[in-house]
Amino acid sequence: MNTKPTIAIGCDDAAVEMKEQLKSHLTGSGFEVTDFGVQAGESALYPDVAHVLATSVKEKKQQFGVLCCGTGIGMAMTANKVPGIRAAQAHDNYSAERARKSNDAQIITLGARVIGIELAKSIVDSFLASDFDSQRSGDKVERIRHYESLEHGKA
Repeated sequence: MNTKPTIAIGCDDAAVEMKEQLKSHLTGSGFEVTDFGVQAGESALYPDVAHVLATSVKEKKQQFGVLCCGTGIGMAMTANKVPGIRAAQAHDNYSAERARKSNDAQIITLGARVIGIELAKSIVDSFLASDFDSQRSGDKVERIRHYESLEHGKA
């Protein structure tokens, strides 16, 4: 029985190769991976990919998500528009770890034009190996949820 979390992965046409290599890395490590990204030769607007993946993670069809585009910026911005989702752009291991431990992020975003594939693999591994520290950061994440509820008229 696989006890590893399920992973959603997606990309636009700027990051197909990174997505494919990360997908292979994750499945090789025993993760179940669902691919929301484009394939070689296809194109898509990154907001469309990010929104579909983030919605799937919000609906708990997968536990975590990895989004790749040219910089990781637009994917993070779009994924964070889905209520309940916390997506963090990370281009180093410490930021990836803190995204989980301090912010309970469910999605990490990476830039294929910013970092190489070996660093990307290491960043994803750091993200997935980290757990949310609710003792130290629970009140902060609750405050994020509070402001999100105000924004969406739920307060």
